[in-house]
Amino acid sequence: MLIPGLLIAAACVVIAFATALLIRRRAGRLGLVAEVGERSSHARPTPTAGGVGIVLAGTLAGLCIAVRYPLELGPVLLAGVLIAIIGYWDDRRPIPAGWRLGAQVLLAGAIAVTLPLEILGPRLGIALPEPVFLALLVLAWALWINLYNFMDGIDGLAASEAIFLVLAALFVAWWFQPAVYDQGLFWWMVWLAAACLGFLLLNWAPAKIFMGDVGSTWLGLMLFFFALATIAGGWLTLGQWLILAAAFLADSLVTLGRRALDREPVWQPHRRHAYQNLQRRLGSHAGATLVYLGIDLVLLLPLAWLAGAYRQLDWLLLVIAYAVLVPLALMAGAGAPLQPQAEEERPGADDRQ
Repeated sequence: MLIPGLLIAAACVVIAFATALLIRRRAGRLGLVAEVGERSSHARPTPTAGGVGIVLAGTLAGLCIAVRYPLELGPVLLAGVLIAIIGYWDDRRPIPAGWRLGAQVLLAGAIAVTLPLEILGPRLGIALPEPVFLALLVLAWALWINLYNFMDGIDGLAASEAIFLVLAALFVAWWFQPAVYDQGLFWWMVWLAAACLGFLLLNWAPAKIFMGDVGSTWLGLMLFFFALATIAGGWLTLGQWLILAAAFLADSLVTLGRRALDREPVWQPHRRHAYQNLQRRLGSHAGATLVYLGIDLVLLLPLAWLAGAYRQLDWLLLVIAYAVLVPLALMAGAGAPLQPQAEEERPGADDRQ
């Protein structure tokens, strides 16, 4: 599987890069240009919806696995295509938030009903009637999709985080269970990371194209599926996944909670996440993205590994991760009202151009 797997990974890089490049060149005619506004973090109109390349590469790669498991993976691929279509349309002409959320709930639910809930429930430590468990699972899925979308606001961050999440999860799973290397799910996750890398070549600061909702919502859907699949398979625990995703979850949830407490419409775009404040302070999209990657590699990956080595301590290690990151998010001003000078600042020299 190694040689075919690496060849497909290389193809995913090329497909994602070439597709994003094609969209960039035709963005004006397609109506896929992100204009500069008071809620944006870029300085010039920039092509968007480059995430189509990630979706295309990841879906084609997934078909290589789905041909062997059509009933299990067919709904995942179909739901992914549909959520990407909705995201693409939203990139061209904004769709009301309620309609988007409703579609996300339906699509997440369509996948959730095909999952082995009788296995997944005990692995998640949840003992609830199946309808209640299913409803909570779908709501959590829709929440994650939107949180991931919220975190796609500066160059390279969302794509870099997706690469980290899947590769870190695979590394930890392989370390303790080397046999996972031979499973199709392992390689599909590798191929998704490769697709993100192909897009990232054009999205790293200064970004030549943005991911758009088409990419961020698809990634949110797929990452949650991969988390559930690896938990059901016994590769990783819920605690390990929550540790690996802690940088995004701490920032997005603190921001969301703070805005909700201030009685603000939390579904409206803004520039008040911790990562956006950090970008303004550093004057650099690349710098802020590297800070998040540093936290991932220096803090979260070791904690997730320790949670695999000492599974009885996974929730204690989870608490440690959030005990560090939640105060850091608050210190970075996650969800806090912007100061007047911050509203007037424009991105730095290496930022979105």
